Amino acid sequence: IQKIEQDLLLMGNVNYLAKEDYDNLKARFDEITNNIDDLSLAKKELLKHISDIDEEISFRIETAFNSVSINFSEIFNILFPGGKGALTLTDKENILESGIEISAQPRGKKVKKISLLSGGERSLAAIAFLFAIFKSYPSPFYILDEVEAALDDANLHRMLKLLEEFKNEAQFIIVTHQQQTMQVGDVLYGVTMEPGSGSRIFVKSKEQFEELVSKGEK
Repeated sequence: IQKIEQDLLLMGNVNYLAKEDYDNLKARFDEITNNIDDLSLAKKELLKHISDIDEEISFRIETAFNSVSINFSEIFNILFPGGKGALTLTDKENILESGIEISAQPRGKKVKKISLLSGGERSLAAIAFLFAIFKSYPSPFYILDEVEAALDDANLHRMLKLLEEFKNEAQFIIVTHQQQTMQVGDVLYGVTMEPGSGSRIFVKSKEQFEELVSKGEK
């Protein structure tokens, strides 16, 4: 009896609500466990969707890059006769994080980096890249804002020749101050200010503009 009494004394006070507390805790434990399982499943499905999307995006980027790269080489050769232009990925293994490097080597020059070219050559290389995108992914119309401002007469002539090839495929709206560029347009929209009056908008056809130019030259 003394031993049992000693055991009861060591056991301490009995919590008669222990089973109820246990049941409540177990119910909460089961609920949290189920939530964790649901979250784990959702995470697994989400990661799979992300992987599928990354794979699709990588495929589309690679396809777009290959198309633009081929067109860039062709158009670069038109703008820089005898030159070589190419696009390369900076990280082929991780195309989603990769950048694009533009190599441009005009005929007779050893430089390949576009940063080492003159201002006019950089502009012409940028135009080649721009039109390569146009050719790969055509649009009904394009807006060009003084893209040829840094070009000399020879390079401007090449750019306008390239523009002529694209005119049958899309409409071009060009903001320019170059007379040669104006002459290749079908319609000329301009703003002029006559002495003693305010700004006036005028519209001239190609024939009317050429007539104005010929009068000015005379």
